[in-house]
This record gives sequence, structure tokens and C-alpha cells, in this order.
Amino acid sequence: MTWAILHLIAILLVLPTIFIYSLWKEKFKSKLEWMIHSLSTILIIVWLFLSGSWDWIGYYLRFIWIILLIIVIIRSWIKTKALPFRIEFNGKQKLTMGIYIVLLLVFGMYNFFVISSYTTEEKTIELSFPLKNGTYYVGQGGNHVQMNYHNAYPSQKYAIDIVKLNRLGTRANGLYPKNIEKYEIFNDELFSPCYGKVVEMKDHLPDLTPPDTNPENPEGNYLALSCDGEDAIVYIAHMKKGSVVVEEGSKVQEGQKIGNVGNSGNTTEPHLHIHAEKDGKGIPILFDGRFLVRNHLVHE
Repeated sequence: MTWAILHLIAILLVLPTIFIYSLWKEKFKSKLEWMIHSLSTILIIVWLFLSGSWDWIGYYLRFIWIILLIIVIIRSWIKTKALPFRIEFNGKQKLTMGIYIVLLLVFGMYNFFVISSYTTEEKTIELSFPLKNGTYYVGQGGNHVQMNYHNAYPSQKYAIDIVKLNRLGTRANGLYPKNIEKYEIFNDELFSPCYGKVVEMKDHLPDLTPPDTNPENPEGNYLALSCDGEDAIVYIAHMKKGSVVVEEGSKVQEGQKIGNVGNSGNTTEPHLHIHAEKDGKGIPILFDGRFLVRNHLVHE
């Protein structure tokens, strides 16, 4: 887990620093070199901006990279605009340009996948947002595995993982605390996203200490709701032990309290997992008309 955290920080902080600094310091010999280098850097920063897990180090930090990128591009263009479009390149210049062309193609493809995750052609289910009183961050969501790892699993294809942000734009007090009370979303009240009936529930599993998991009970404490007028089942998972306040078979009203967010089941930290499925196939969810994707915020 320590290695995974270091890798995440390197991706979010070290990678953009390297490419923005390189663009800042590079002494170009032609506009063509500048264009390839700049476009590659733009695609890398945009990919990080859209797909990075910014709730770990601060959601609002991602805007700093965009501001710095704009400043550096303007400065480097001022130094480059008088140069010829292209020159006779030597071996080193050709190698450097080749590397940046590969980066341009790779991150161009990555950005295509990211953008494609924002829409779906499939029939959706409309729900109300099940959390209140805070700024909530979509950690996993969208229509591609690059933005939502659930997308690789048919029954949870459009599942959404949600955490809560503090004033610094992070999901917890600390990088990866073991105390579940330090996670902003822990113990937040959950409300029914629809009018319907409780068809399944579980309430006895313990809340775990991060990063402990319980893969034998992946959903942890949970509710399964059959929403009125829909033939899909909505699953709300990883709830707090003993917090479920409705019973199996009972009717619920939209906006009625149903329990609290916990850290039970196959989860490495407190968060809300919600997905809808029909006949074993995941269905996309609209919350108040929005199809939520990673890095989206919901203010309640």
C-alpha cells in the first residue's frame, strides 16, 4: 500500500513537474519541435487533470497545473515564434521528437478514453443523491475503466464510489490514516435515493481499519432497493455496522434516512458505493439529471 501511495503522488506531482519544467527550459530550434513538445505536455496535463485521484492530495491543486501550463506555453511561444517552422534535424533532435510523438499518441488515446467515459448510450435510472450536508467527490465513476475500475465488471459497470471532501479538498485528515473517524464521509447519514422497497439488507459486519478488507463479504453492510417504476435493483454498500434503520420488506420514501456510511466489506477505506443492476447487468445512474464521472463534485 505504501508503494501504491508513493506511485500516486509521483503521478500527480512529479510527472507534471518534469514535463512543465522541461517545456520551460527547453531551447527549441524550430516551431515544429515546440509544437510537438507542447502538445504532448498539454495532453499529459489534461489527462492528469481529468483522471487523477485528486482527493488524496487536494482536489483544488489540480487547477495549479493548468495555470502553470498556460504560463509556460505562453513564455515558450514568445521565445519560439521567431524561429523557422522546421530545420534539418540531427540524430539527437530526431530521437527527442520521436519520444514526444509517441507520448502525444499515447496520451491522446488516454484522453480519448477519458472523454468517452462522460457519456453512455444505455438506458439510465434516475435517482436522487443519497448524501447531504457536504461536498462529495466521485472517486470512481464513468463509462470507461480508466475513470471507473468497476467498468470491467458487467454487474457493476456503472457503479460509483463517493467520498467527502474537507476544506482542503482532501477526503481525510492525513494521507491514509488508520483511524476511520478521520475520513470525512465516515458516519455520514444516508438517504433513500428513490421511493421503493427494501429487498435485501445486511447490518452486522464490523467496520474495518484501513487498509483491511473483507473479500468474503464484498458489499459489507448494505441495502438493496427495488425502486418504484423501475425494474432494476439499487445497491448501497459499505454501510456502518448497526446503522441500518429500515428492515427487509419495508417500504421507503425518497429522502428517508436509511443508515450511515461505514467501512464494512471489501473496501480499503470509508466511502459510499452505489450501483444499479438489472438481470446481472449494470445500469447507468443519473443523479438529479447528472451522469457522474471521476473528479465530479456534488454540493449538498
